[in-house]
Amino acid sequence: MSGSLSPRRAESRIALIVLIALVGASAAPARAGTADVVAAKARCQGERCRFAVTVRHSDTGWDHYADGYEVLDAEGEVLATRVLRHPHVDEQPFTRTLDAKIPLTVKEVRIRAHDSEHGYGGEEKTLTLPR
Repeated sequence: MSGSLSPRRAESRIALIVLIALVGASAAPARAGTADVVAAKARCQGERCRFAVTVRHSDTGWDHYADGYEVLDAEGEVLATRVLRHPHVDEQPFTRTLDAKIPLTVKEVRIRAHDSEHGYGGEEKTLTLPR
């Protein structure tokens, strides 16, 4: 007996593989992507700044949700972090504030969001601080 399949048996095997792939794809839960910063504002008085950051993410529950955002300087150093402690499944997009001390030498910041499955990688916003 050779190692090759008869044409009919090969067709049956291909059909079975396709069927398994289709059933598996339809049974898989919808997956949320990365968290995006869709808007950001800052108000500053001296070194004290208040950031209002709007995040969008297709939170699916405790297993996959936007769980925070960071404010970074031009060199990528983290200046402040906001932890989001629960999913926002029914509140999208959502805005949360963060009060932070930002050195007067920092003129521009980058804001990025984090999600519990993918980490960072979504849309970011860059702000010139109003000083």
